Amino acid sequence: MNYRDAGLSDAEYAKVRDILGREPNELETAMIGVMWSEHCSYKSTRRLLSKFPQKGKHLVQGPGENAGVVDCRSGWGLAFKVESHNHPSAVAPYQGAATGVGGIIRDILAMGARPSASMDWLFFGMPDSGKSKALAEGIVDGIAGYGNAVGVPTIGGKTFYDPCFEGNPLVNAFNCGFVRLGKIVSSKTARPGDMAVLLGSKTGRDGIAGASFASKELNEANRESRGHIQIGDPFEEKLLIECCLDLLEQGLIVSMQDMGAAGILSSSSEIAHKSGAGIEIFCECIPLREEMEPWEIFLSESQERMLLILSEDKLDAVCDVARHYGLECAAVGAVTDDGRYRVVKDGETIADMPVSILGDAPLMNWPEAPPADLAERREIPKGMKSADPAGDLMKLIASPHGSCREEIWRQYDCQVQLRTTAEPGAPVSTLRIPDSDSLVAFAMEAEPWKCQTDPKLGAMETMAQSIRTLALCGAEVLGMTNCLNFPSPENPEHYYALSRCVDGLAAVCRDMDCPVVSGNVSLYNETPRGAIYPAPLVVTAGLIPHFIYFASGGHAHDGDFIFLVGPTAGSLGSSRWQVLCSDSAGMTPRGATWRYDVESESAFVSRALFTSKKANIKKSARVVAGGGLAVALAKEAILSGRGMTIEFGRDPFAAMFGEGGPRAVYIIPHNSADKFLECWEGFPVARIGCVGGESLVVKDFMEVPVVELRSAFYGPSAAGA
Repeated sequence: MNYRDAGLSDAEYAKVRDILGREPNELETAMIGVMWSEHCSYKSTRRLLSKFPQKGKHLVQGPGENAGVVDCRSGWGLAFKVESHNHPSAVAPYQGAATGVGGIIRDILAMGARPSASMDWLFFGMPDSGKSKALAEGIVDGIAGYGNAVGVPTIGGKTFYDPCFEGNPLVNAFNCGFVRLGKIVSSKTARPGDMAVLLGSKTGRDGIAGASFASKELNEANRESRGHIQIGDPFEEKLLIECCLDLLEQGLIVSMQDMGAAGILSSSSEIAHKSGAGIEIFCECIPLREEMEPWEIFLSESQERMLLILSEDKLDAVCDVARHYGLECAAVGAVTDDGRYRVVKDGETIADMPVSILGDAPLMNWPEAPPADLAERREIPKGMKSADPAGDLMKLIASPHGSCREEIWRQYDCQVQLRTTAEPGAPVSTLRIPDSDSLVAFAMEAEPWKCQTDPKLGAMETMAQSIRTLALCGAEVLGMTNCLNFPSPENPEHYYALSRCVDGLAAVCRDMDCPVVSGNVSLYNETPRGAIYPAPLVVTAGLIPHFIYFASGGHAHDGDFIFLVGPTAGSLGSSRWQVLCSDSAGMTPRGATWRYDVESESAFVSRALFTSKKANIKKSARVVAGGGLAVALAKEAILSGRGMTIEFGRDPFAAMFGEGGPRAVYIIPHNSADKFLECWEGFPVARIGCVGGESLVVKDFMEVPVVELRSAFYGPSAAGA
């Protein structure tokens, strides 16, 4: 294998020779090549990621471990992280998505936490495309097939559809788990003399060099490389989870690491590098499914494997526990004190290099330049009006972005482990914290259309929206994890978008005291057809101190008052209405007019949290987001089965369909209106209507029967339900 086949550039190979002081052999070249891949090294983004705030009052463990951990009080920590499995899901939808779920579960397990819940955000091409439909079906089946069998509930998720994802779907998988604060496992605690033990499935040829595969754009040539795709077994994973937690409970292991990207190589070198140690791995000790070359063994990404670090005197006890669960267990190496990474086969050293060469890939500083058409993207089309507001609302509600996705989430088991307190489809996903009356809530957001129009502003809206959503349901922010989905960073315009999106996310996180606890970067998301839109996804976690404070939507009753908090109008640029209903539909979204204001955001969050704690105010609440106020009201009408009458003193078009900024709808019993207004004193708030009747009516603008909205949202069969 020459260095170019291993993915190394001429400059990188020269750097390797300088570090080693010699030519690397073929095995060393392959190992360095995969560890210096984008997927493993983050060489294009480490500088950008340093901009994220990594301190916070609830933070226990930030970036640098398998997942972040925040303090949920009551002695419990919450470990959480989101990762991508994009390229594998494009090539083998079922296994790509399934192993994405399995991999993120093991990241949480590696922190010593019991995996407690999964979520996913899926980005597809248009649903009327046969290719996109086939990919979507396979991906959803893979998530359901693995998640349901492994016994971890899928408690929420979202989908996004745009032609730019045709052939390059994005599968972003999230998992979280609860861990006692005194029992968090670290990957930095290996000591010289400790043993490295492989637990779980035997190593095979599936997934070889999957990290390198994920670090280049998709084309027809590498689409056919199905050997890059891992094969998952959720039943083996379930045994692995229980075995690892049992070993931790008995105090038998020092550390553990998921064997994800680059398999044995990455897990063993990361533990050694983070611990300031070296490690020696013995090829002949690794359980194999078939005869394999050393480079295949070390680059294999076979699933359902963990690398354990333990003292030699604990080996027999660890093997006994593994046998109890029917799992393979083998001592494959030892931690050393010389900072070297060695591979030994039958007594012969076949690779010998500094551990640091595997853990510290040289950074890439790509040039960046604003897109040539950026001014055009930001141009505000003049005279945007709706010729048929009622028809536009029906179109938004019936679209894949606005309609009920029950046909997806009904395939997922959302109640196993019995901690789920809100079904998928709710604005937030919630779990009951062990031994507590508190809940943890998650808001998952992405805004590709806005990020394509204005990367920084779009990312700011994405992050702010997640925090608003948590505040409205009564949750104080704990921290955020993210997945940065972008095309090739080698294109200056793409790197510009990536850099500005990170700036936007970081700014809001700093302003709102929200540490970034973990994350993932997925680059080279493009095909010969073109590149995806910038798609940074965030999952923000929050704490609801008591379940009685939890506020949700869909609880309107006849006679209730309807209030809008925040600015009356939103921005029509890059809104769902503009993309799906206006004359510019199908074109690049344009015209963001909303501007981020930290004082308004902070005031919104503080008042929303204060309102949630007024348990004597019965309320229904919903953030104004995709589709604007019109869609927010329509969903309240659909879920409540009640009509509404809305009245504005001026043209309601921008108010009804505009998006962006701290805006929310509250539906309050009339006898609680004064108390509600006291909560929002000093912040823009207006009573805009009343609940009642059988239609959603906006005076002098539109009228739509609730039964028709319901039919559009759930499908025609629900019209009379």
